[in-house]
Amino acid sequence: MKNLRLLFSLVLTQLASLPLLAQESSAMGLDERIDKVFGDATGWFVNFVFYKIPFSEEVSIYWVLFPLILGASYFTFYFKFINFSGLMTSINIVRGKYDDLEDRIDHKVEVSDQVFTDDGDNPDTIRIEGHEGEVSHFQALTAALSATVGLGNIAGVAVAVSIGGAGATFWMIVAGLLGMASKFVECTLGVKYRDIAPDGTVYGGPMYYLTKGLASKGAGGLGKVLAVLFAIFVVGGSFGGGNMFQVNQAFQLVESITGGEASILHDKGWLFGIVMAVFVGIVIIGGIKKIAKVTDKIVPFMVVIYVGASLFILIAKFDMIGDAFMQIINGAFSPIGVAGGAVGVLVQGFRRAAFSNEAGVGSASIAHSAVKTKYPASEGMVALLEPFIDTVVVCTMTALVLIITGNVTPENAGLNDAQAILLTSGAFESVISWFPYVLTIAVILFAFSTMISWSYYGFQGWAYLFGRSKKMEYTYKLLFCLFVIIGAAASLGSVIGFSDAMIFAMMVPNMIGLIILAPNVRDELSKYLKAIKAKK
Repeated sequence: MKNLRLLFSLVLTQLASLPLLAQESSAMGLDERIDKVFGDATGWFVNFVFYKIPFSEEVSIYWVLFPLILGASYFTFYFKFINFSGLMTSINIVRGKYDDLEDRIDHKVEVSDQVFTDDGDNPDTIRIEGHEGEVSHFQALTAALSATVGLGNIAGVAVAVSIGGAGATFWMIVAGLLGMASKFVECTLGVKYRDIAPDGTVYGGPMYYLTKGLASKGAGGLGKVLAVLFAIFVVGGSFGGGNMFQVNQAFQLVESITGGEASILHDKGWLFGIVMAVFVGIVIIGGIKKIAKVTDKIVPFMVVIYVGASLFILIAKFDMIGDAFMQIINGAFSPIGVAGGAVGVLVQGFRRAAFSNEAGVGSASIAHSAVKTKYPASEGMVALLEPFIDTVVVCTMTALVLIITGNVTPENAGLNDAQAILLTSGAFESVISWFPYVLTIAVILFAFSTMISWSYYGFQGWAYLFGRSKKMEYTYKLLFCLFVIIGAAASLGSVIGFSDAMIFAMMVPNMIGLIILAPNVRDELSKYLKAIKAKK
């Protein structure tokens, strides 16, 4: 009876609060209501992926950083510091120095009559090793780079150094160098276990090396489960972190540079989204070949413009570079007045590097798997360059500009990504008055190239789950373009948070596969290095 009275009391309380809830709901916009409902439904997943392990009152570390960093460290030692010893070989592969090893001219692999012996190799690998593939080493590199070089290098670095001080830059560089080994492993596997359809279309990435690779180790059931999980995560990540977040942040910068609330674009994100969706749609309909042709022109242009402006500032402030590096070194090991002390600085550097280059997440192997080569390790070597360019070069340039222009202050801690972009823009503007306009164009191009590359990643996961029919392909691409418009027009924080969580969730099944399949990668590396030595 007592319980019944309690239940009746609760019902009356809820009924009495209905008018207040209705009033609150009517005061909220449609996007805010969608955001709240979605957040309530998916908050548990986001909280799980981004759970922080408390180490002290001031320092908490995301658990997802541990497998990423420990895995990268393991691969660095397992492959005898290939992230350093293989750097020149990687550059020579991109330059085309070893193209004749594959009996091709201008990155074209001809199907040869060579008989491959099955010395423990995967039969599907043998079938494709003489295949033409779809893109060159350089195009595969730029397609993958276009998904990582972007807002993380501009906004992410500003957030890291604002919270962690100049010392966060040092740990960002360390994480980038370690990440080179992870990229090598996952992209070698991406080529080794890819599928090639009868029409020559390549399907590759963790879904395939988890399925085939683990099956070859007698763990086919585990491989299928991990592959399905990865495919689900990559589809979700492509709609959010690889799409809506990118266009949303690009629009905020455009709106800001054109007058903020007084801008003619104020509250017209949908218009910006439609324009971006049209351009994205034109490119992604053509598949990886079209994407690669766009990215191999946009990415070098963006990087040259951005790095060029950074170098201009560094040359103009040449006398301050030495002091900036001293701040980075001192801040890395003996931080003063920085949140969380030394561990906090380390965490900020590692966290932002992981967000920036995605090493160990598995996404890049999807783009690299489409390369024209018969040596899987050759593309793994090319992939080494990604974290180096993305994190070691571009992120360090951004950090130096922020430090030299006096923008690394405790007052800037707690910035969100949109505010951090404006902070970076202001740092460049203090030396190059007109550069914010150039940076705005660069951010739009960064966002555009990231979206088209992530559309390819998401489609590969979609095709793995739902089949490779044209109907399924165009369904995904139409949905992707629709999310471009939604991302520009709405403030769907929970949706983007959920999608970012999905991107990091990709790391779990991927890293399990990478560790188990590392010996297979070692065999492929040995095979390729022997071919190079024989050529010499």
